[in-house]
Amino acid sequence: LTFPLLSVTLLVSFGSSMLYGYNLAVVNSPAAHIKAFYNATWSQRYGHGLASGPLTLLYSLTVSIFALGGLVGSLLVGVLVERYGRKGTLSRSALLVLLAGGFMGFSRELGSPEMVIIGRSITGLHSGICLSVVPLYLGEIAPKNLRGFLGLMPSIFICLGVFLAQVLGLPELLGQDRFWPLFLSVVVVPASLQLLLLHCFPESPRYLLIERNDVYRATEALHRFLGTRDVQDVIEEMKEEQRSLSSVEMVSVWQLLRDRSVRWQTLSVVVVNAGMQLSGIDAIWFYTNTIFENAGIPVSQIPYTTVGTGAIEIVAGLIGCFTIEKLGRRPLIITGFCAMGISSAGITVSLLLQVGGCLRQPVPRILNLSLPSAAGVPFLMTAELFTQSHRPAAYIVGGSLNWFCNFTIGFVFPFLQMSAGAFCYLVFCGVCLLVALYVYLIIPETKNKTFMEISHTFA
Repeated sequence: LTFPLLSVTLLVSFGSSMLYGYNLAVVNSPAAHIKAFYNATWSQRYGHGLASGPLTLLYSLTVSIFALGGLVGSLLVGVLVERYGRKGTLSRSALLVLLAGGFMGFSRELGSPEMVIIGRSITGLHSGICLSVVPLYLGEIAPKNLRGFLGLMPSIFICLGVFLAQVLGLPELLGQDRFWPLFLSVVVVPASLQLLLLHCFPESPRYLLIERNDVYRATEALHRFLGTRDVQDVIEEMKEEQRSLSSVEMVSVWQLLRDRSVRWQTLSVVVVNAGMQLSGIDAIWFYTNTIFENAGIPVSQIPYTTVGTGAIEIVAGLIGCFTIEKLGRRPLIITGFCAMGISSAGITVSLLLQVGGCLRQPVPRILNLSLPSAAGVPFLMTAELFTQSHRPAAYIVGGSLNWFCNFTIGFVFPFLQMSAGAFCYLVFCGVCLLVALYVYLIIPETKNKTFMEISHTFA
């Protein structure tokens, strides 16, 4: 593992993936303050406040508009990476965060709830682009024996982003009413750092050679990333893939969906990406405080309980990162989904056993702690299951489905919780167990295999 390879992995994970995690959790702590701001602004404009239902609807829109922005961003990935490359796309997307931070940071001063919603949608646009491009970039620059390790590094930073939002949201820090605009706009700091430093690193060698036919720059990039002058074997492997694709242009999403030769790869990406969101993980991140309050935890202890769960998520992510090359992809993702399903069922049982607001048994804290160990695998698998011509379209399919399900969960969960109560978690349980069964039956192990070998395995 060379210094340039580790450095660029940490930089793009910090400047992109961490922001995704941060923006998932940042609306949890200041929810009451933002709702109060919306209500006060509505009163100033129209002479009366908002009723409970419309206020919940407006706040649900604020939470879930992030996912709609992400959906749009994921649909743009194919065009952006073809025109600007992987590194170029990440550099340009950082500018979106600076714009979004300005909208959210000045929203209260200008008395505009619309600026919060617009800012959230722009951060979603950035995350939608980066959530696909970061694993695409890392998957293409990593040697095959490190692809799993580097591919899961962004998932650790997603957990770090969630944890950072939980810590900064404590009442002693930015969790006070006067600080929530600053709390939402902190994202400009890591984005600025990525914007300044990313130009120091090369573009993806696979992109340069296979798509741009630039052997010289691809060779120089490999020298930097691998730390050796002997890269001929890697160049030959790329040229073999290039020759196999010489009569195949970069496919569109529609062509990918109609291509029978990659039917099972496409279905696998759909199932795993949709399952990741419908597992309930984002509902937990969006509405942690509400869930813990309904579980009977004293309000004064909820922020610190939330921070504790965030810390354990990081540990789970680290376990996944450092074991994936030994255990493989399949055992990790199957174990993660099974544990999440069992945890969701445990939540239902615990809530049903509540008496007088107190639990006869504690809520299983493993909920949203077991899945982070496998959370980065769907994005890694999307890179591994397809060759260069199909990979951008596959990321569009997986990413757009990911964000559509994210939006659905973020918008529907409060109403699902009100109508179904404790039983709403059984939906998540069923999804998790079905995805685990699909992975067990259909998806082969991809550890230490080249992209061509994986394609031949599916064929």
